[in-house]
Amino acid sequence: MADFAKLKGNLEKNGFDVSCFATAAEARDYLLEKLAGKTVGYGGSMTLSEMGLTERLGEKSTVVSHWQGDPIEKAAFTDAYLCSVNGLAETGEIVNIDGTGNRVCSTIFGHDELYLVVGRNKIAPDYAGALWRARNIASPKNAQRLGRKTPCAARGDKCYDCDSPERICKALTVLWKKPNGIKRAEVVLIDQELGY
Repeated sequence: MADFAKLKGNLEKNGFDVSCFATAAEARDYLLEKLAGKTVGYGGSMTLSEMGLTERLGEKSTVVSHWQGDPIEKAAFTDAYLCSVNGLAETGEIVNIDGTGNRVCSTIFGHDELYLVVGRNKIAPDYAGALWRARNIASPKNAQRLGRKTPCAARGDKCYDCDSPERICKALTVLWKKPNGIKRAEVVLIDQELGY
């Protein structure tokens, strides 16, 4: 069971704002209000989809996403960016793996505000555990969801560090501290299992 108090303290020490919610619905409503009147970009995220955020985001915000037909690079120029993570260590490290780079790029630079939305299932005790989770749980499930022809998608059990042209694991980022290029970065912790 994740220690939210320890995690919150470590993330704040690393320069992140942190908010905690018992349910996805509470977090969704909070984010809808925080993002009202802003242009908001997001990449692929089962977490955001499962909490009903992506379908309601356009009610009060201008949404830019390649999932809605926008050019993939356009989301890099929005006021705020929404993303989940593939692994989050209680020690404060945030791990993401990407194929194209649009998600990981937007968590490092280019936005006034960044919101990283995380369900409790993404939390590991330490950096090694968060990295292992990103590679061996999140990535195979995402490869399966996208119908990729990779060993991890076929077997669904772990990363094979493959050479498949359909590999989705091509870039890895670790946020040790809040990046200088982003004015405000907030981790939104949810005490529910969400996404991969």
